Amino acid sequence: MNADQGLFVPLILGILEGLTEFLPVSSTGHLLLADHFFGLSQPKTFIVLIQLGAILAVITVYFARLGLLIRDALTGKAYAWQFALSVVLACLPAVVAGVLLRDFIQGDLWESALLICITLLVGGIILLIVDRLKLEPKYDDIYRFPWHLALVIGLFQMLSLVPGVSRSGSTVVGGMLFGASKRAAAEFTFFIALPIMVGAFGYDLYKSRDLIDGSIAISVAIGFAAAFVVGALVVRYLLNFVSRYGFAPFAWWRIVVGGAGLVALLAFGH
Repeated sequence: MNADQGLFVPLILGILEGLTEFLPVSSTGHLLLADHFFGLSQPKTFIVLIQLGAILAVITVYFARLGLLIRDALTGKAYAWQFALSVVLACLPAVVAGVLLRDFIQGDLWESALLICITLLVGGIILLIVDRLKLEPKYDDIYRFPWHLALVIGLFQMLSLVPGVSRSGSTVVGGMLFGASKRAAAEFTFFIALPIMVGAFGYDLYKSRDLIDGSIAISVAIGFAAAFVVGALVVRYLLNFVSRYGFAPFAWWRIVVGGAGLVALLAFGH
């Protein structure tokens, strides 16, 4: 952590992580662009590690429901095991691809501001189109998602390994195109985020264990706390917002940010 940046940078990045992690706008893309354009830099492992704050935000908001799911699974309730299978199927493609391609993703892809701006822009247009389609939802209960829908969502989630695509955005689009309602598609992303983000956190912590010293630990703690508080607020109110307004506001945000980034790159270079 640079001395002139103090505690400000990890705090701002933590707030940005909490705001964007569960919105279909790409938290990683926003964090990387904040570094590229504004010099809000932290070690790359910081981006993965502060996601634990957002994970705990989901656990806090859904603590009662998670406890009920675990209880019902242990007592042999079929719906709980069906839901657990759906979560596993939805997570598997991204886990395998993330482990195999980690160095390429956090190297070549994360370094390309041009790629991030393009994916934000294109992803925003796609999200806007899908949001306006007259789709007839077949599945409104995340506990009853069929296995093929969960697997399709997992394949769409794999696209989010490209920075700027957005994990929640890709899963929402995949879910809606294959029969999930807007609210159910958004809610399912919360649950499949837990194993994905816990796995990414643990794996990156292990791979970067020699790079973590006292200074980065303080930065991570600050970013973690900010991501937790802001993420909890987002998770608590997002579903009602989506039910009322759909995903168009997030699509337009992506288009504005991606478009502005492309203009800046053209005007000022890389």
